[in-house]
Amino acid sequence: MTVHIGTPLQSSATRVLFLGSGELGKEVVISLQRLGVEIIAADRYDHAPAMQVAHRSYTLDMSDPVALKQLINEVQPHLIVPEIEAIATQVLLEVEAENLATVIPSAKAVNLTMNREGIRRLAAEQLGLPTSNYRFADSLESFRAACDDIGYPNFVKPVMSSSGKGQSRVTSFEQVDSAWEYAMQGGRVNQGKVIVESQIDFDFEITLLTVRAKDPESGEIATHFCDPIGHRQDAGDYVESWQPQPMTETALVEAKRIADKVTTALGGCGIFGVELFIKNDQVWFSEVSPRPHDTGLVTLASQFQNEFELHARAILGLPVNTQRHSIAASAVIYAGQDAKNLTYGNLAQALAHSDSDLRLFGKPEGFKRRRMGVATARATTTTEARDIAAHTAQLVSVKSQTD
Repeated sequence: MTVHIGTPLQSSATRVLFLGSGELGKEVVISLQRLGVEIIAADRYDHAPAMQVAHRSYTLDMSDPVALKQLINEVQPHLIVPEIEAIATQVLLEVEAENLATVIPSAKAVNLTMNREGIRRLAAEQLGLPTSNYRFADSLESFRAACDDIGYPNFVKPVMSSSGKGQSRVTSFEQVDSAWEYAMQGGRVNQGKVIVESQIDFDFEITLLTVRAKDPESGEIATHFCDPIGHRQDAGDYVESWQPQPMTETALVEAKRIADKVTTALGGCGIFGVELFIKNDQVWFSEVSPRPHDTGLVTLASQFQNEFELHARAILGLPVNTQRHSIAASAVIYAGQDAKNLTYGNLAQALAHSDSDLRLFGKPEGFKRRRMGVATARATTTTEARDIAAHTAQLVSVKSQTD
């Protein structure tokens, strides 16, 4: 199988349109730039991270089907890479059906995973994968009934949200109404619908980065796995991650089986972040993202090809290598304030450890809990790597220019 890549900004260019231009997209754009791809980045606000490294950019409401279709017609991309959930996915289904562009990993995958109802029904009801007990609710009355049916404690999530927005843990009926209000505020596109999940008694949660890439010899799609990534969340938002996460061989085999089954059903090529709950040898499916995963930022320090390079290679039809060379960890750097025009200081002290590193995302505006960067570290044990990464992140000072 021969892969051809053109020259950016010339008639031969291989054009890739990013729908969403956050920090994960920025890293993929950098990887694609190194392979000579022309990048067009789009987002709902100006100067988003990936826009800063793209050839050109557009600001629009990507959930508006008319605006999105106009953009695609103007750009005429070869590949469309959705990075966020708030997209008019019906347009992508039409674009793929009309062979106007290839949607990564597939229009079906993007359409199903943009809301938790689609992917949960696929995993549990069609594929028969083990999941927590769940109910969907689209009104306060049905939500109250769903919480009582599932029991307490339970977890509530908007069917469309990311980074923990609108998610809460409900421990009693007295918290139900406030959880509903919080979920309605947290959805990226307020569809007025939530999923209520039972609490699973698990030992830890992992992200199993799963790569579907074409074999260079046969052209057939093969599935590859990175070593499991452990992570810690706060209110549904990733705080730190590490690789590898120790687990039994039986659990790892089952995790790979589940990941392979769900990603095969979604189709296409690229990297998927498959989230799983683990207890001893038991494994439950939680969620899947058809794109690089925030917890996978640790692979910047741990793998020969990080998750962004793997995604870039897979979508271009190039060989991939998921091998890990180091034990590593990552820790989030928050803005800690609601402000624009932020500055980052104390960097020399933060990077004093020889096995530490930083990524500052360059977001134009910060919020108290907005992720503005990440620290990574390598060490001989995951505990040591986590300590170094956390210390590195804590040393970075974030200030407003007006401070």
